[in-house]
Amino acid sequence: AASGAVWAQVADAFYRAGALVFGGGHVVLPLLQADAAVSGWVAPEQFLAGYGAAQAVPGPLFTFAAYLGAFAAPGPAGIATAAIALVAVFLPGLLLMAGVLPFWNALRTKPRAQAVMRGANAAVVGILAVALYDPIFVTSIVDPASFALALVCFVLLVSWRTPPWVVVLVGAAGGVLIALTQLA
Repeated sequence: AASGAVWAQVADAFYRAGALVFGGGHVVLPLLQADAAVSGWVAPEQFLAGYGAAQAVPGPLFTFAAYLGAFAAPGPAGIATAAIALVAVFLPGLLLMAGVLPFWNALRTKPRAQAVMRGANAAVVGILAVALYDPIFVTSIVDPASFALALVCFVLLVSWRTPPWVVVLVGAAGGVLIALTQLA
């Protein structure tokens, strides 16, 4: 069974990650990776596998917190730890929304508030670029073949506007082919 200390560590780590997020779930990726790796809850391969699974299903990326939380306390306690992680990562945003919502209409018309929001959005773009580079790019793009596959998938998705499910299938098939050619 998970101890209260593990549950407190999980609640702390995921609450802090949720509190620092503005603009989307991908921003939380480096924060979650840092906490999960430092705490030894999940191996880098498990982290990337969970991230890939979270990308393949509909819904917010924050649900990835439940996956990581389950690794923090394996076994039956993992369900409770997953629930704690999920609630903790969503709680800061819910508290912020409850506190700001009554004043939002008046606040969003103020030029200074609009400038702050534009600045925060620019910061989010930078954080998203960092999240794309590390852990995704540095751990997944390990040779010219994986770079070419990533480039093909990017072009399919962005330039040719291929449906995402097709790009996922192309990426999976390409990954299998790369693995088979490296085994030979």
